[in-house]
Amino acid sequence: MAEDLSKSLLVVYHSMTGGTRQMAQALCDGAAQESGVAVRLLHASQAHAADVLAADGLVFATPENLAAMSGQLKDFFDRCYYDVLDQVNGRPYATLVCAGSDGQGAVRQIERIATGWRLRAVAPALVVCTHAQTREAIAAPKHIAPDDLARCQALGEALAGGLALGVF
Repeated sequence: MAEDLSKSLLVVYHSMTGGTRQMAQALCDGAAQESGVAVRLLHASQAHAADVLAADGLVFATPENLAAMSGQLKDFFDRCYYDVLDQVNGRPYATLVCAGSDGQGAVRQIERIATGWRLRAVAPALVVCTHAQTREAIAAPKHIAPDDLARCQALGEALAGGLALGVF
């Protein structure tokens, strides 16, 4: 008998040095614990308006680049914004940021776009700070600490649980 996955969670991410990808994967692993939710992880360059429209819940995951979201995630929003406008009102969303400093510029940008789409934040933005401040540290592959990955996983579990129960 096929499993009934009546709800869906879309995770759109961009990652250059692996940190954001690890965070997004941990969130997906947590969400996958909920049997009633289908979880999709899509790179920002591969995500389209149809993917957003088909999702019951959304997660946007980005590195902090020059105190902003990544260009790839911005491109995703640029490509999808008007095709999605007024069609996802009230859907739940969350944000992941892999930051070298505080990540708040990226958080603010995503919050403004989510406000335009009339999405509903269901958790505070989860920001993991790597403290990468030199050219070498910024470009180096990232290794997210287990406790930070556990926070991402717990957020995924909560999002999927809320979707499955109809709380969101």
